[in-house]
Amino acid sequence: MAKTVATQLIEILEQAGVRRIHGVVGDSLNAITEEIRKRKNIEWIHYRHEEAAAFAAGAEAQLTGKLAVCAGSCGPGNLHLINGLYDAHRSMAPVLAIAAHIPSSEIGTGYIQETHPELLFRECSHYCEIISSPKQMPRVLQIAMQHAVGLGGVAVIGLSGDTAMEKVEENGLEHRLLINRPAIRPSDTEMQQLATLINQSSKPTLLCGSGCAGAHHELMLMGEKILCPMVHALRGKEHVEYDNPFDVGMTGLIGFASGYHAMEECDLLLMLGTDFPYKDWFPAKATIVQIDIRPERLGRRCRLDRGLIGDIKETLSGLLPLLEQKSDRTHLTRCQDRYQTSRENLDAHAIGKEGETPIHPEYLTRIISESAARDAIFTVDVGAPTVWAARYLRMTQERRLIGSFNHGSMASAMPQAIGAQLAFPGRQVISLSGDGGFAMMMGDILTILQYDLPVKLVVFNNSSLGFVAMEMKVAGLPPFGTDLKNPNFAKMAEAIGMLGIRVEKPEDVQPAIKKALEHPGPVLLDIVVNPTELTLPPKIDFEQAKGFSIYMLKQTLAGDGAEVWQTLQSNFLK
Repeated sequence: MAKTVATQLIEILEQAGVRRIHGVVGDSLNAITEEIRKRKNIEWIHYRHEEAAAFAAGAEAQLTGKLAVCAGSCGPGNLHLINGLYDAHRSMAPVLAIAAHIPSSEIGTGYIQETHPELLFRECSHYCEIISSPKQMPRVLQIAMQHAVGLGGVAVIGLSGDTAMEKVEENGLEHRLLINRPAIRPSDTEMQQLATLINQSSKPTLLCGSGCAGAHHELMLMGEKILCPMVHALRGKEHVEYDNPFDVGMTGLIGFASGYHAMEECDLLLMLGTDFPYKDWFPAKATIVQIDIRPERLGRRCRLDRGLIGDIKETLSGLLPLLEQKSDRTHLTRCQDRYQTSRENLDAHAIGKEGETPIHPEYLTRIISESAARDAIFTVDVGAPTVWAARYLRMTQERRLIGSFNHGSMASAMPQAIGAQLAFPGRQVISLSGDGGFAMMMGDILTILQYDLPVKLVVFNNSSLGFVAMEMKVAGLPPFGTDLKNPNFAKMAEAIGMLGIRVEKPEDVQPAIKKALEHPGPVLLDIVVNPTELTLPPKIDFEQAKGFSIYMLKQTLAGDGAEVWQTLQSNFLK
């Protein structure tokens, strides 16, 4: 008996190990959702907004390394997926998006809800095609899936509702998803040349990114062999920071001074699996070598002396026997001492004195880190929550940290927490959101409630788009359009049937976190934090200092000097 396109699609997804599809139903998806309902092997996860579904699918794919799927109905429905798909694609998360289409007979007529998925999703995918005939099945679907898992990123198929109900003739082309991980490393000649560079270096430094996943053991052997400090990019934090005596912190706009100086003072910088984007943070005089499994990334951020293609674990395994044991610890010790100073300066802000309000967000983040399980999964919003997570969440081998670190989208943390909790129902999932980011996608708190997911939602409530306000100050401008009139988020959570806890005093932070983590269901923690806390970069250039000085002068002349001095005292004069 011939199958329909929808039947074959769901069967192939089942064989590929897909366990859920994230989306919002619609009539153009009816054939697909009906197959899911009848077969019961794949769970349909219903969201209030398709953007949340795409973010959740991206989180699932990042955390599991397996294919995740999201879907949207025709026109506006699948268009809502695009922001989450951009994030998944830039994070190399293997996601298949099903973009339902208008009736096939109406394509090109300006029909209601008509868009062009094959054009809309082209930039945020490795593969994007319309299935306009059953004769294209199963090949187009299989090609899309292979692109997503093989290249790491998004693939999109467009499918009209009527085409999904047409019969597929057996053609013998159906096969399972092909998943393999080849051993990729530079040639022997390139490895020997790299070893010679490292052996001749007196002050080598490593800059480690997300490509170092799975290579922690090899990195430690590398550190012992060449006595090098290791700086991590934000996406490298979860893979590099833990149990690492060579780690000297992060660099970049939200990093540590120690990370910046470890790179600036080296004579050889090895970039390992990182697409670190900030060109002004690269050293001016050092020899720079980049190793990445994606050849298109070589040299796109800075001048390179050598660029090599390879998996970091495989490359280091082959490189280590070629390296000479170094004995001079001068550069490493200097970087470690500076890191200790940076760490002490940062930790000095992470305190909570009884009766002193508002609460320091640094203190809140430190308590969350100390209280969370060793295998907790953290999702964080962009802006200030990312800064505090980068500086105060301590990683373990089992912990994970994800956010919109490459795409930089607001409102990712809560929907990513949904995807994380669905994929790992037995693990602690903690979402760290700013009040602006949380409010932007607030509707999908109902998805958490509907599926009774024990996600812990922490809202850094400073009644402001705080990071944007700081950027305005650095530009010499008074904040404009950044104030937020918020509800009591905890009472809002209680009104919909979820445990809500509001905290306004530092002495209540620890008990509140403890109560939330012990609660078996979802919790929203509404924490009132200091709106004037500054997230200063480790390297402040003249224009930034000039801009902030102009802002302070303007505020003083406008009669807001008290606010300026409060900011100075809380951030600079301790």
